[in-house]
Amino acid sequence: MSRSVRPFRAVSLIIRTALISLALAAPVLAVPALGDDKGQQIEAPAPKKIGAGFVLLVSLQR
Repeated sequence: MSRSVRPFRAVSLIIRTALISLALAAPVLAVPALGDDKGQQIEAPAPKKIGAGFVLLVSLQR
C-alpha cells in the first residue's frame, strides 16, 4: 500500500484551499476599491459631559 496522495484528492485539496483563501482575502482586497471618500463617514455624536458640575458643587460645599 502506497501512502502517496491521489491526484484527484490533491486537486480537490488545492481548489478547497484556494476558495477558502479567496473568501478570507476578499474583504481585505475590497478596501482599496472603496476609495478614500471622506464625505461618507457616519460618526456618533459626541457624548455630553455631565457629572463634573455635580462633583464641583459637592466638593466646594465642604
